[in-house]
Amino acid sequence: MMARRRAMQWLAGAAMLGAAVPAFGQATAVPPTGAQFANIFADHAVVQRDRPIAVWGTGTPGGTVSVQLGDRRVSAKVGSDGSWRVMLPAMPAGGPYTLSVGSAGAAAQTLSDIMVGDVFLCGGQSNMEFKVSASTNAWGTTRSSADTGLRFVVIDDANRPNVAKDLDKRAKWAQVSPETVGDASAVCYYMARSLRQSEKVPIGFISSEWGGTRIESWISAPALSTVPDLRAGVAAVAQYGRDPAAAILADGERREAWWQANDPAATSQRAWRTEGFDDAAWGTINEAAWRQAGIPALADFEGAVWLRTTIELTPEQAAAARTLRLGPIDKFDESYVNGTYVGGGSIEWAWRGYAIPAGRLHAGRNVVAIRVLGGANGGGFASPAPRGVELADGTLVPFKGPWRYAKGTPLKDKWIAPPPWDTPNSLTTLYNGMIAPFAGYGLKLAAWYQGESNAAEAGAYRRLLPLLMADWRRAFDAPKLPFFVVQLTSYGKPMTTPGQSSWAELRQAQAEAVAADADAGLAVTIDVGDRFDIHPTQKTLVGERLARLASVIAYGKPGTRSGPEAVDVTRAGADLVVRYRNALGGLQSYSGAQAIGFETCAGETCSYATAVPRGETVVLPGANRPGVTRVRYAWADAPFVNLFDKADLPAAPFVLPVK
Repeated sequence: MMARRRAMQWLAGAAMLGAAVPAFGQATAVPPTGAQFANIFADHAVVQRDRPIAVWGTGTPGGTVSVQLGDRRVSAKVGSDGSWRVMLPAMPAGGPYTLSVGSAGAAAQTLSDIMVGDVFLCGGQSNMEFKVSASTNAWGTTRSSADTGLRFVVIDDANRPNVAKDLDKRAKWAQVSPETVGDASAVCYYMARSLRQSEKVPIGFISSEWGGTRIESWISAPALSTVPDLRAGVAAVAQYGRDPAAAILADGERREAWWQANDPAATSQRAWRTEGFDDAAWGTINEAAWRQAGIPALADFEGAVWLRTTIELTPEQAAAARTLRLGPIDKFDESYVNGTYVGGGSIEWAWRGYAIPAGRLHAGRNVVAIRVLGGANGGGFASPAPRGVELADGTLVPFKGPWRYAKGTPLKDKWIAPPPWDTPNSLTTLYNGMIAPFAGYGLKLAAWYQGESNAAEAGAYRRLLPLLMADWRRAFDAPKLPFFVVQLTSYGKPMTTPGQSSWAELRQAQAEAVAADADAGLAVTIDVGDRFDIHPTQKTLVGERLARLASVIAYGKPGTRSGPEAVDVTRAGADLVVRYRNALGGLQSYSGAQAIGFETCAGETCSYATAVPRGETVVLPGANRPGVTRVRYAWADAPFVNLFDKADLPAAPFVLPVK
């Protein structure tokens, strides 16, 4: 998956994956300068109008703080933990204002250019992360974007096993301009731009997303613990937050059990990880993928390969050693330092950074051993990277000696489940680091574009999406917060015969979750995908369809919230009739008299059907045959569609029983 900040994340060695370095940020310390705002509050921010405004931060325990926005002023006592929270009276749209907090005997913190208006939260994975600068017609959009009443902030990626009380650093709210808009979420920006034009109030949007991530990462631990299949994983993440070393050890035991069950040589090869093993008879390999290393025995090998090297450390370096840096590895690894397991990863593009237990390294010669399962995409070291032992001051002591290798057991199409704190497959950790730090900030609505990484698990998604919506509403103290979901678009190989489709199943799960929620809406995007690219660049229409939902649901404007939606399928003589609602001006088929993509199903066998739009129905002539019990539409990963209403909105994919 494309990720806006991926190169920066991993090249910087963030490496909060696998048995990552437990450097997860926690509560912001009480600043020496006196009372401070939480980091979500910054110059150019927008706060929510027409409701009490929650503001919070830190100060001297037991002291009193005074908070002022415009002419509204309130005071509060600082708690014993150094935190304070106030509720300013509701204000109408307006600004700019100054927001300040002061306490006795200390300088006030003052934030400038604060607007009161509507605040949107946009979350998800890479298609929500996708920048304006990469979207269709970006040049024209950027050139004409200047609007001081439209602002945004991008939340930095933060993977946390515990709930973070604050963002790691002060947020950078920005006014939309030709210089700034390119870095904004395209979908969120186009939605906000449309609503800014129609509502004429200041708007600020918060972008909190991470490419390639799953929905489970974005739900809080208490909420996710209600899912029986995930309860143990959530507990493991909590253990990692309390005691990283114990959690890593337990995960190493889990991975070792996998090897014992899948590799007949696992027991005999245990010695290969130890410091005293003699690997002199092994071959040598450079720091490259083994398929490209020029070694005939590994040229097309997929399975287990062991890699070993040594590193010489001075007594001072050994005492200061903190992290084993290995760069990206294809695909699964278990890594050992002098025979001790220090971590394992499961994502080929993720830069490995494993905490080294105190005392494990010593002066002189030390041994690093890695068991890798891979080869489908190169195998082993996935790309050039600085590799070695990182010291407490950030200095890297690089590996200098050759790497030795031994070919293990061929294991094709095997998969080792990652630990549950491992982004992008983590549980709760992105909620902890990228939602919880500003929970309680006033919102007008939320928008969610995610599902590609969960596409094979529509059954679970049916429960997880409503859970996420309820969880975020709880976090932001807004039980009826309008919540808009972008339905997966089209991507993948076109089908010439009806069949199963994981993407169609996921779309259906999204539709069902939204239909069951009176305050939710679904933006259908089946017509703006790219079967060759999972990141289609046409984001303007996606954002505008979200804005259409918001206009009706969040702002109470008259009109239909979305395009044509199938209501039921009935029998009419020899025909089947699909009845629609929200078909503005009636249905029409582009480029022909028939609508393509309809299927009739008898049991598990489905067949393409002729379909003719007539007003607000679609007639399937002669389709009322014995055994036909269901009708499907656009049921494929990348369906071709031509059924729209007169407002140019696409008919939504569906599967319905025949009545």
